[in-house]
Amino acid sequence: MLILVGQGNPGAKYAGNRHNAGFMILDRIHAELGFQPWRSKFESQISEGTIETSAGRIKTLLVKPETFYNESGRALSKATTFYKLAAEDVVVFHDEIDLAPGRVRMKQGGGHSGNNGIRSMIAHLGENVRRVRIGVGHPGDKSLVMPYVLSDFAKSDQDWFEPLQKAICGALPFLAAGDDERFQTEVMRLAPAPKHDPKQSNRD
Repeated sequence: MLILVGQGNPGAKYAGNRHNAGFMILDRIHAELGFQPWRSKFESQISEGTIETSAGRIKTLLVKPETFYNESGRALSKATTFYKLAAEDVVVFHDEIDLAPGRVRMKQGGGHSGNNGIRSMIAHLGENVRRVRIGVGHPGDKSLVMPYVLSDFAKSDQDWFEPLQKAICGALPFLAAGDDERFQTEVMRLAPAPKHDPKQSNRD
């Protein structure tokens, strides 16, 4: 069994924020792959379904924690304990300010790089959680990071974020099969990141 978890904050106030990129991707997976209706459990919104891979169907649970971003590991640990799963059975989708907009990088192991949601995941599950890091760009100054990630994606961001969500859904069989490198390559093939000028500010 596989758990796909999105990082984000619950409620309409945060729905369009960059920090909610993980929630948005899970909503897209939910819609495109025909998962069951969302329901409340494990301090989260969860949905069950399957992902078709070359090795057969993988039973999959989508999890959107309702504990708020920085405490998401607490909610997720309830799900992993219930299903007797390890950190390796969990894939976290989250925004990443250290990657240019539209870039996607897989990571397993290592530190949290200042991401408090991942810090919570590591604290509750261990560092072997698999991570899909979704580049949203950096505002250019450390003091601007929090208002930047807690503000909505710009309209122009949909030019890359929409194709990226579709690409992630298309490449999911590789992720479900445990081939993270192939998943990353396929996502970037289907939705190449926009050319990024580091001299330009990412502020809206």
